[in-house]
This record gives sequence, structure tokens and C-alpha cells, in this order.
Amino acid sequence: MTFKFEKLSIPDIILIEPQIFLDERGFFFESFKESEFIENGINKKFVQDNYSHSSKGVLRGLHYQTNLKAQAKIVTALKGEIFDVAVDIRKNSPTFGKWVGEKLSEDNHKWLYIPEGFAHGFCVLSDYANVLYKASQEYSPIHEKGIIWNDKKINISWPIENPIISDKDNKLLKFEKLDSDFIYENKF
Repeated sequence: MTFKFEKLSIPDIILIEPQIFLDERGFFFESFKESEFIENGINKKFVQDNYSHSSKGVLRGLHYQTNLKAQAKIVTALKGEIFDVAVDIRKNSPTFGKWVGEKLSEDNHKWLYIPEGFAHGFCVLSDYANVLYKASQEYSPIHEKGIIWNDKKINISWPIENPIISDKDNKLLKFEKLDSDFIYENKF
């Protein structure tokens, strides 16, 4: 197996760590292998890749698309380091309104799988970060929604002070105004 898959405190969120082959020339790793991802519960067709470059202190999110165009994502930092967050917005979920966060960096090469039904955001911890994420649906502006990054009910422990936020993200709604069309389905 070329990957380690770790279910986090919200079991639908999976931290993915590739096996790194390192020698005097540099390193090599597989960043995606469909058979191993399927074997570990990630059975999605990814149709769009997104790439962002952000400066230190930038916070993007918390974004999601409504159920009709919901996106599962696999996120990594190709350069720099980010704190990546997923918030459960599935009604009736035992972890509804809870969040998980992981540091992803060019040094640890980790990826975070975030299924549909979660809002997503990240902040940049290094001087800059280049972030790549795969999405299972194409971006649809009319289906885009979000939750304000500093909502007290969610209470995310962002590891930065005074983040740089876009005007659009500063106008996102509070969690209590969430109109989620995602319903939790117990898989067990």
C-alpha cells in the first residue's frame, strides 16, 4: 500500500499520507491511486482541480456548494503550510456543527479528504502557500454558500490572529442561519 488513511474525530474526514521515496535526487510519491482510495472509502470521480496562492495570514472560507452541486474535496499544500478545516453541516449528524483541522504542508505531503456535506476553509501559516484541491463537482457560483469563519457556535481554533479575509468571506452567514440541504445518513 502506498498510502496511509486515517479517519479523524469526524470519521468521514480522512487524512491521507503518501509513502515518500526519498534519495539523493529528491523524492517521489503517488498523490492519487484510485484503487487504494476506493478501498479506503473514497469512491469519487474528481472533475475539477483548483489551485490557489495565498500570503501568510490569509484565511479562505468556510465554503460549500448546495447538495445539487455538492463537492467532495481532496486538499493539499504543495508549497508552504496551511491549517485546513472541515465543518460538518449535515442535519441529524452526531457531529453536526463540529469541526476538524489539520496542518498540511510541503514537508508532510499530507492530503485531507472532505466529503460532501462539509464546509471547508483554510488559513496560511507560512510566508505563502500554494494549495491544490481536487473537487468532485465543477464550481457553480449559484450553488455556492458559506459560513462566517469566526462563528462563535462552531468556535474554530484558528492558529492565526487578525487574518486577511476577502469582503465576500466577511459577509458569510452565521452558523445559526445555516440552511443546509445535507442530511446525515448512517452508513453502519
